[in-house]
Amino acid sequence: MRTHHVIAALAIAGALTLTGCQDTTASPGRPAASGPTATATTPGTSGGPIRTLPDFVGKGLQSAQDEAQAAGFPVLKSHDALGRGRLQAMDRNWKVCTQVPAAGAAVHTDTTVDFGAVKLDETCPAQDAGTPAEAAGSMPDFIGKSLKTARTTLPSNTSISVKDAAQNRVVIQETNWKVCVQDPAAGTRLTGQPVSFTVVKFPEDCP
Repeated sequence: MRTHHVIAALAIAGALTLTGCQDTTASPGRPAASGPTATATTPGTSGGPIRTLPDFVGKGLQSAQDEAQAAGFPVLKSHDALGRGRLQAMDRNWKVCTQVPAAGAAVHTDTTVDFGAVKLDETCPAQDAGTPAEAAGSMPDFIGKSLKTARTTLPSNTSISVKDAAQNRVVIQETNWKVCVQDPAAGTRLTGQPVSFTVVKFPEDCP
């Protein structure tokens, strides 16, 4: 009799175990197990809900940033739209010329929004100069561009000398100076040779 009782107990325990392990995935005629409801997204590298990006062009940079965050876009960055490599240390002193992605785009809320900006007393360029890319093996054309952009673009171990073309002034704030002459010339293969620039201040004319 004791044997029969043990077998019956084991059978009941097995049935309970199987019941606890049942698949909770939704099937026809049965609702799925309750849990967090995911927001619909589209395929891509970003995540989060999809929202329409407002238009920030023409706004002060600080206002644009505040409004972007209020609209649900917290990942923001900015750059000098004139290509001079200046940092937007005081956002209230800058205004937005361009934005990427463009206004009206339906994007994930964790998408990086990049503002191209100029100072309040400057005119937005016809085309955003963007952020300079690193030189790819040959000397770029830096004529008319800021000395800061040239230094940032060249390999970090490049030896660079700079001379004021007008008054023999000391060059300190490189974003305020533009290149008039460069050596080597644009297109020359970079092999670790020293690089020299002759510069003047913005908005002076090159001699």
